[in-house]
Amino acid sequence: MTRSQTEAATPAHDGYERPGTRGLDVGMLNASIGYMLRRAQLTVFADFGAALAELQLRPGQFAALIVIDCNRGVTQSEVCETLGIWRANFVAVIDDLERRGLARRVSSTTDRRSKALALTAAGQRVLERATELQRAHETRVCRRLGPDGREQLLRLLNHLADGD
Repeated sequence: MTRSQTEAATPAHDGYERPGTRGLDVGMLNASIGYMLRRAQLTVFADFGAALAELQLRPGQFAALIVIDCNRGVTQSEVCETLGIWRANFVAVIDDLERRGLARRVSSTTDRRSKALALTAAGQRVLERATELQRAHETRVCRRLGPDGREQLLRLLNHLADGD
């Protein structure tokens, strides 16, 4: 049995589920784009989650930190829309980042009812380290894709995501 078959559908040591079939016949699923995208996503996220573990950061929190850093004064609603996160779920993300001293809510200069998001100095340092870890993760994933595989995969995924 391969390693992925023995670890199939069981929680990994890092708390992320690793995909696999335990040797079961999955029929046409391995030829299904949706199924294979999900399996690939689980594998990639498991590695990324393990990479970020030293910072006690989840992939969604990393994405939020990136968007906040790149868009000074961005609101929670704008980050939610950009990342495709439900507002109720995102509030918990920001609450946790704020509790940890990585991000803060500040009064918006244009709308008193709205709160802008900003990284703290600690948040900036964590994001810098997380970015290093993300680059190492990306290198591991790209190694599996082979030469030009990254560019080809991103192009195809962009076609799917844009609905072209």
